[in-house]
Amino acid sequence: MENLPHNLYRAAQVRELDRIAIDEFAIPGEVLMARAGQAVFAVMCAHWPDARRVAVMCGAGNNGGDGYVVARLAHEAGLEVAVFQLGDADRLRGDAHQAREAMRKAGVAPAPFSGQSLQGYDVIVDAMLGTGLERPLEGAWRNAVKAVNDARGRVLAVDIPTGLHADRGSVLGLTVTADVTLTFIGVKRGMLTAQGVDACGILLYDSLGVPSAVFDRAVPSAVTSDAMHLGRVLPRRMRNSHKGCFGHVLVIGGAEGMSGAACLAGEAAARSGAGLVSIATRARHAAAPGQARAELMVHGVEDAASLRRLFARASVLAIGPGLGRSRWGGRMLAACLESGLPKVVDADALNLLALEPARRDDWILTPHPGEAAGLLGVSSREIQNDRYQAVAEIQNRYGGICVLKGAGTLIHGGRRATVVCRAGNPGMAAGGMGDVLTGVIAGLLAQGMGLMAAACHGVTLHARAGDRAAQEGERGMLAGDLMPYLRVMANA
Repeated sequence: MENLPHNLYRAAQVRELDRIAIDEFAIPGEVLMARAGQAVFAVMCAHWPDARRVAVMCGAGNNGGDGYVVARLAHEAGLEVAVFQLGDADRLRGDAHQAREAMRKAGVAPAPFSGQSLQGYDVIVDAMLGTGLERPLEGAWRNAVKAVNDARGRVLAVDIPTGLHADRGSVLGLTVTADVTLTFIGVKRGMLTAQGVDACGILLYDSLGVPSAVFDRAVPSAVTSDAMHLGRVLPRRMRNSHKGCFGHVLVIGGAEGMSGAACLAGEAAARSGAGLVSIATRARHAAAPGQARAELMVHGVEDAASLRRLFARASVLAIGPGLGRSRWGGRMLAACLESGLPKVVDADALNLLALEPARRDDWILTPHPGEAAGLLGVSSREIQNDRYQAVAEIQNRYGGICVLKGAGTLIHGGRRATVVCRAGNPGMAAGGMGDVLTGVIAGLLAQGMGLMAAACHGVTLHARAGDRAAQEGERGMLAGDLMPYLRVMANA
């Protein structure tokens, strides 16, 4: 068993890697299937050592073949095993057929699945369908998935939960919700974003002993941000440094009733290391952010000319937190777009941008699915159905870097593989978290990072700080709870 690798692939790429291992590196398919089944059985024993009754749901392909190996091993270990067959087993050929015959000879007879209840089994192994599924589940397949989810036993998915699209992370009608998923050879990119995160549960990986040279033959479709450490990219601060060495972030936002959003972004920029942070907000409540965080310099700004005068001292702009969609917000955004300073664009600045699209190379756009939908003129459901396509399309249409927020946040810069953040937790589904992320990314830009580096490291820093804050409980976590951990993680 290995830690989850950095590289992620499309399902077709993993199938090609499998072919290369078999045809060009002379690893028999039956050996890979045996290794897969052994690995699944080992995971089952490690996670649920007291399990005695096991149900194995097998399809009529190689995924089912892995399940036959698991069933045989469980039977030989003295467990009570039931195998339920879906699909036409008479059409089985090759390695899966051999695995089924070996299971039968060992004394395990499969029974057709015809809607039986799966209650009473300690563990249910999902070996129904692999990565090739492209259409919604119907009939017996859908009924089987429902039976798995309705049962009280623990669920272990083989390679991928049945019903989950391997590339997109979307659900094809209905999906198995696994407690643990063990995936093989290459991690499928859809498992780490959208509904894939919940469907997979704890995601484990096994290369099945495939040589590293095999992986040299495929360019990853995406990569994870797990290996990113700020200490490796931000230089050690010299002892004679001063605040001017670490940039000046100007946050523009905070319309009536939303001054707190600009304040959160400003404090986050400071906590992530910016030397100076200013806020440009409506004059009538300009005192509020400074009272909340005395280190922030606050300016009451009512027109574009006043805002432009602040650009001279700034090194980075962050516009959107609490900006609103009034004429004032529109004037502020228009002034920012005239500036050549690097900028982070979030919240209502994105909503305004959707009304008058522009393309630039000096910005980072940070939409959530609803804002992404506005930028592309589609529904948020369509965004979530294929987040990888959405983040790439926004970047292609608007330029710069796009950060598509959500479970498995995606970062796309146009030329390299999409970056996926695995950190973060449901406690971060709270108002103000996006404002904090805007400030973090702006703070890293101010310290000299490039756009892509600041986006990737900012998302990771923000998520890890959220995970630290969640150690005290996810429910009820506030955006402001991340602030002390931002400082800790920025110095890790």
